[in-house]
Amino acid sequence: MTPPLTALIAEDEPVLADALRRQLHKLWPELQLLEVASDGIQAREAALARHPDILFLDIHMPGANGLEVAEQVIDEWPIDQPLPLIVYITAFDEYAVAAFERAAVDYVLKPIRPERLAITCLRLQAQLAARQGPTDDDALISKTLSLRAQPMAQSGAQQEPLRVLQAAVGASVYVIPVEDVLYFEAADKYVRIITISKEAGRPEMLIRTPLRELMPRLDQGLFWQIHRSHVVNVRAIERVSRQQQRLRVHLRGRHETLDVSRMYAHLFKAM
Repeated sequence: MTPPLTALIAEDEPVLADALRRQLHKLWPELQLLEVASDGIQAREAALARHPDILFLDIHMPGANGLEVAEQVIDEWPIDQPLPLIVYITAFDEYAVAAFERAAVDYVLKPIRPERLAITCLRLQAQLAARQGPTDDDALISKTLSLRAQPMAQSGAQQEPLRVLQAAVGASVYVIPVEDVLYFEAADKYVRIITISKEAGRPEMLIRTPLRELMPRLDQGLFWQIHRSHVVNVRAIERVSRQQQRLRVHLRGRHETLDVSRMYAHLFKAM
């Protein structure tokens, strides 16, 4: 007997969470709704413990926002199980591109109208039905992330990419050409800039701009996000290896390697 489909709702407003539950019960009675997570930390823990088929994630939540929860869940999801289908629910429309980059099946604005949620349910059912095809891990990842590039094509004129970065170190401001950057690494409240330069005694380069704000300002053809903590210059990549069912990026002339999150594994496909 096929186990019932399950869904987890992450919403910090109890009234809104209850309204969503009631609408889903009417539109999709067969869907089994798990407990409601009231913040991002609970959402991540519940998702990794219960492995629901579907996640309904509010974007603005205490602890961690819905975009961060999605990245963490996908990165830590069991390699032998299909990734969850993700629907983001928010009162703001400016996160749509970021949401689809993080494997969104749909992006629903509050207040949720029943007719709009009905469309979401149909989309989810179609995605679940499509999973009856190839079941290898790479195929499942590709299917779940197939919508990643669509919003980017629809986003209109893009801001001119950054050409230089300015990093303050003590009383000095270092000017760093973007093409000299090997990769960016999130480090607490800062982003560390790793460059080609190997000058002895050169101080560590840090900027305060978070990766999620920096990424849209970079040349998307030159810099790829490969993990929630790393954005890498593709020209610096020598090869990608698979180690214990995980991908790792090897950089030219460097000893360190960088993990590739499952969310971004589809970037590395042989031509």
